[in-house]
Amino acid sequence: MRLQQITTLLNAFLGIYFLCVPLYVGAQSSLLLQDAFPKLSAFSKPIEITHANDLSDRLFVVEQAGIIKVFPNDSNITNMQVVTFLDIHTRITSGGEMGLLGMAFDPSYRYNGYLYVNYTRTDKGQLQTVISRFHVNPNDPNQGDASSEKILLVFNQPYSNHNGGKLAFGKDGYLYIATGDGGSGGDPQNNGQSLSTVLGKILRIDVNQIPGIDTYSIPSDNPFVTITGARPEIYAYGLRNPWKFSFDPVTGYLWAGDVGQNAREEINLITKGGNYGWRYREGKACYNPSANCPTQNLIDPVWDYIQSSGTGRSVTGGLVYRGSLLPALYGKYIYGDFVSGNMWTLTYDSTSKKATNEFLMKMNGNISAFGEDQHRELYICNYSSGRIQKLKDALVLANEPELATYIDVYPNPSTSLVYIKLKLTQNDRISVRLYSMQGKLVDSLLSNERVAAGESEITLDTKSLSAGTYIYQLESKKITQSGKIHIIR
Repeated sequence: MRLQQITTLLNAFLGIYFLCVPLYVGAQSSLLLQDAFPKLSAFSKPIEITHANDLSDRLFVVEQAGIIKVFPNDSNITNMQVVTFLDIHTRITSGGEMGLLGMAFDPSYRYNGYLYVNYTRTDKGQLQTVISRFHVNPNDPNQGDASSEKILLVFNQPYSNHNGGKLAFGKDGYLYIATGDGGSGGDPQNNGQSLSTVLGKILRIDVNQIPGIDTYSIPSDNPFVTITGARPEIYAYGLRNPWKFSFDPVTGYLWAGDVGQNAREEINLITKGGNYGWRYREGKACYNPSANCPTQNLIDPVWDYIQSSGTGRSVTGGLVYRGSLLPALYGKYIYGDFVSGNMWTLTYDSTSKKATNEFLMKMNGNISAFGEDQHRELYICNYSSGRIQKLKDALVLANEPELATYIDVYPNPSTSLVYIKLKLTQNDRISVRLYSMQGKLVDSLLSNERVAAGESEITLDTKSLSAGTYIYQLESKKITQSGKIHIIR
């Protein structure tokens, strides 16, 4: 590979470049990953980003220590516009996998002002998970009332990890709750398979206020309400730590990422009464017992991947994109890995029950959540940097010179040499890498190399590559950009 500085280009060429950048290759356009709110200070360990579904176009960020912040959904906002919506950090035990782990707004929030949270606390030396309801200050929509807490559900945690966390309402109006298996390693109490505990489950409860019921009721069609000794809240079981799940608003499908033990990470479609196999199985492989494990009536993951340092070791469940700004991603399930920062798209065929998985890009940091605004546009929480990031179609770059980095890849498809042309509006440090469609690093073209403002070109000799489709990824200080390269023989 060679890096060649190009000092002059005809203005006419640049005009054509911006109109004709060949970024739509295959089914997916070239995408940018950028800071969604560049003028804001970093959040502290953001664990969730969501909206209130109240037409206010605000975003709410959950910080693990116990604080929820709210601000207008505007890329130009400053710190002065960020408000602490709810502060309950003194009630919470936080650290590791503990803390304020989830929140959900009532479907009727515009009218009743209710929101629900999932957090861990310590009571008389016992770690517990708490599901509580709060309501908004009726005189200030940007202030939750910390004194309004109504505890709905409490259960003990035997260990400090695998605490689940996600809360979400389904189309049925019921509240769904993710719980982990109680922690340690290997599920020593076999909670995942036990119907007598809420651990290792997806729960479903009715939080609509019913006369005579002070906390919650059980939906009459919950799958185990008639089973003696079973917890009636259980909706699905056999899960290890499905800490992130989401509903597809179009199909109603419930998607969950379940963190594995030492071998595999899972993406599951959760169905009522489903048994997802843990601890008998991890992914599609036997775990306990290690061979000849039970398989009857166990539901396979839609997709699983083998743990590795390159691929990742802790899945972060995502969401099905239903926004309008990224048409190439519409209907795809977007998820990632907390450890590696890798992101993928999964396309599911409900007729054949088969899924196609493609590497999207790698984020520099830990992915703690995928969320959306009221327009169903996608946001990503970077846990390690504290930034909120978003994907953007690279074709808009001509109208946003402040993004500073442009990229063109040609010829595409290619039989031999591929040229990656860069344009920088200022000096920067650039990394360019090539990945397989599964997310395995194939080659590093540049690694944090200082590149001067202007036009630059990298030449990639593809003779050693097998025919197929690869993902290129460019990283600068401001953005990450990725797209596909097709090699034919």
